[in-house]
Amino acid sequence: MKRKKFLSSFAIIGVFHILVLSSSCSNQSSVSQENSKEEHVTFALEELTVAQLQEGMASGKYTAKSIAQLYLDRIAAIDQNGPKLNSVIELNPDALSIADQLDQERKEGKVRGPLHGIPVLIKDNIDTSDKMTTTAGTLVLQGSIAPQDSYVVQKLREAGAIILGKTNLSEWANFRSTRSSSGWSGRGGQTRNPYILNRNPCGSSSGSGAAVSANLCAIAIGTETNGSIVCPSSSNGVVGIKPTVGLVGRSGIIPISITQDTAGPMARTVSDAATLLGALTGIDPRDDRTLESEGKSFTDYTQFLDKDGLKGARIGIGRNFMGFHEKVDTLMEKAILAMKNAGATIIDLDEVTPNGMGRAGFDVLLYEFKDGVNKYLASLGPNAPVKTLKEVIEYNENNRDKSMPFFEQEILVMAEEKGDLNDEEYKKALDTILRLSREEGIDKVMDEHQLDAIIGPTGGPAWPIDVINGDHFGGGSSSPAARAGYPNITVPAGFINGLPVGISFFGRAYSEPTLIKLAFAYEQLTEHRRAPEFQEHIAF
Repeated sequence: MKRKKFLSSFAIIGVFHILVLSSSCSNQSSVSQENSKEEHVTFALEELTVAQLQEGMASGKYTAKSIAQLYLDRIAAIDQNGPKLNSVIELNPDALSIADQLDQERKEGKVRGPLHGIPVLIKDNIDTSDKMTTTAGTLVLQGSIAPQDSYVVQKLREAGAIILGKTNLSEWANFRSTRSSSGWSGRGGQTRNPYILNRNPCGSSSGSGAAVSANLCAIAIGTETNGSIVCPSSSNGVVGIKPTVGLVGRSGIIPISITQDTAGPMARTVSDAATLLGALTGIDPRDDRTLESEGKSFTDYTQFLDKDGLKGARIGIGRNFMGFHEKVDTLMEKAILAMKNAGATIIDLDEVTPNGMGRAGFDVLLYEFKDGVNKYLASLGPNAPVKTLKEVIEYNENNRDKSMPFFEQEILVMAEEKGDLNDEEYKKALDTILRLSREEGIDKVMDEHQLDAIIGPTGGPAWPIDVINGDHFGGGSSSPAARAGYPNITVPAGFINGLPVGISFFGRAYSEPTLIKLAFAYEQLTEHRRAPEFQEHIAF
């Protein structure tokens, strides 16, 4: 969950297979060459798409096992050593044996689908009932093994994906402190941005964004409450899809908000993200919200990829999301011009959602976090390290030097002080945010202007890592879709001093097909994605 807009508005937002040594591309004159590596290391799978990996396995060039090994070696070289991104918190000890099994299936003529044999990294708040733990980055949950797979993991296994490991994240999905550093967790430490290493990867799906950008996996899974897929996707130069709440089952995911939480794809291309999304949909028997998706979901979202998808589209630009950084505004104007030239009509919008939410959004999250975490901890059974949010807080206080070396846990305390979901304060706050974000917000604006989507800057360039003062988030556009539970897709829109910035496309509930069409057309038109080069810092 991206967090730094929230106090101002009280809304929460083996051997490394080296093939080529080439000179580092000097893409921005302001990026320090003095401290950058003289040679940029690439490897066999760099920037390969899911489709290209499938072609490689079909032709016999690769096997699922060889692909998994290549990524494991890449993680060892780039994440654990070398630039040390610190994006992977745990590796799956059974990954290669699972790959062997999938290779045998392929030999027998059984290919489960487009993800068969494809390695994926998942965020460490998503349950796997195997040899890996699920901790949300917390020390208090170290060693916790989930009694059953999350719905997302179940779907990935059914699709033939190889869960390579788990990614680091902002602890408790960035719902712990007002002064937190995105990408830091007590268990995993600080994740770094692969473009410029002293910059923040944004959160809370920080590890997933950094890992997929740095080619440590083919695709990744993140989760979002408000901005936690789209912000790290933007800051790490990748594509992220925050689906409609209800499209992807949430059972077995350590929660913040039953109203806003969802898992979603993070990938280097819209095509790969769409492929992954199709594998995740369905009715989750442990998440009633997914019943709403019946008849509205698809198992193949690649059918909506259309290079000419911008032609005839009516797109609203949320001008109120701009103005926090002049170079971001310049990138947005270039994006608008490109879309107009591709046949889209762009309509200026003064605002997308009305004022009046006040603290309501934050209160909803506090109530729902307490309720959800207590239920999640209870689901772990008698061997759970802790059984309530109150015990989590007590553990942190008793282990302050390890658990809270930089910032506090005041959000956890605020949540514990709330009542249950029957409180009138909660009900009133929930009604307020849903009404203002939906029927008086996104739906109203789209009806009035007959829009296919709304766009805005996903965020600004990544800020310096600061574990003492916390994040320096400038602005963005994630909140309307997050509060409404509506879909949001971010695509790379360009660079500012070597740091990537994304543009978001969001709209009505279950409008993923339209958003994917528009986002794909924009991506193919502009082609802003560029692999990171692990620069040390920006020169002053």
